[in-house]
Amino acid sequence: MIQSALGFLESHTLLLATVRILVAFLILAGLVAYLVYMERKVLAFMQARLGPMRVGPWGLLQPIADGLKLLLKEDIIPAGADKWIFLLAPVISIIAAFTVFAVIPFAGNFIITDVNIGIMFILAVSSLGIYGIILGGWASNSHYPLLGAMRSAAQLVSYEVAAGMAVVGVLLISNTLSMVEIVKRQEEMGIWNIFVQPVAFFIFLVAAVAETNRNPFDLPEAESELTAGFHTEYSGFRFALYFMAEYANMVLVSCIAVTLFLGGWLQPFSSIQALSFLKFAPILTLLGAATFVVWLGKGNRVPAEKIVLMGLAVMLVVLAGLVAIPPVLQTIQGVFWFTAKVMLFLYAFIWYRGTFPRYRYDQLMQVGWRWMIPPRRLKMVCGDPYLARVAESASGGTPAMITSAFPAASSPVRSARRTVES
Repeated sequence: MIQSALGFLESHTLLLATVRILVAFLILAGLVAYLVYMERKVLAFMQARLGPMRVGPWGLLQPIADGLKLLLKEDIIPAGADKWIFLLAPVISIIAAFTVFAVIPFAGNFIITDVNIGIMFILAVSSLGIYGIILGGWASNSHYPLLGAMRSAAQLVSYEVAAGMAVVGVLLISNTLSMVEIVKRQEEMGIWNIFVQPVAFFIFLVAAVAETNRNPFDLPEAESELTAGFHTEYSGFRFALYFMAEYANMVLVSCIAVTLFLGGWLQPFSSIQALSFLKFAPILTLLGAATFVVWLGKGNRVPAEKIVLMGLAVMLVVLAGLVAIPPVLQTIQGVFWFTAKVMLFLYAFIWYRGTFPRYRYDQLMQVGWRWMIPPRRLKMVCGDPYLARVAESASGGTPAMITSAFPAASSPVRSARRTVES
């Protein structure tokens, strides 16, 4: 039955794409909800606190309670606000955040769509999210939201330039704009782009933190200066949309960084025979999570919560047994490693918030324009052309921007090359 269902989906590509979109959306929505819980817990541990503990065992149901609270709160529109723009602004931010995931390759066997200008699509669509912030701040008819919106616009422009320059080196090495082909190129080279372009990776990482308005670059919503920034006048469900957009953007930039620099769904050091045991990492992860849940259950004094935690531990052990089946283990390898790398970046976002103090606005601009763009521009002039020539000679290809963005135009070049080779 399963084989027939899979065959039916594969024969109907539109239906298969719809199913993948729904699965990705539901998983991302759940991840965004529990990312808030994860942040509160990690920051609590960094500050020697417990974090959420009241709702459910170990506070595991806290995201559900927060979502219900925001849905039930009154939706207030300021008297002097531009109503329709005020209502539309958070919708723009959340749509721009979730749309880009359509071209993110989560695994070799889980790709929603592969477009030959994938990275350009990502940069273009993700940049539209700033309109939600600017329009939300302007339509609120209040000084603090307007200041936050203007700060966000200047910040995005400043760091979008640096992020774009950081991506250029990867594109020249990979000889393609397709996100899937960038991962495959790293597999062919046997080395991740982070080891070839470490400076570009660092610049992209800093720019990603700034573009998501996270500490230490959270100037558009600095509570010590602007009350809450661009979303000061928002409440209830519309505030939740802005909240979801921010965390969805955190997941998005993490996915982009993993795809461009950390090999996407590839297993780390798969060519080293001594590290072949890493293919069992999914099983060990589930068993480790089950052990941790059992430890939590033993220390819990509420009988009902202890039963729930022990039941969760049993489910994790059963899931580990299912994953241990060789075909299943092979199938989930890509998704597991991609998720593990993304979670590493998300932990770094939370770590920065608990570690670094907020920049002043003039320092924010100095970092963007004086310390990030000039080094990357120098690297583009001096180092990237050499790497591009090496990659081109190794693959026997033509320039990346031509072959990937304009395949029809480059087909005569490919046919001429095949003629010479024959």
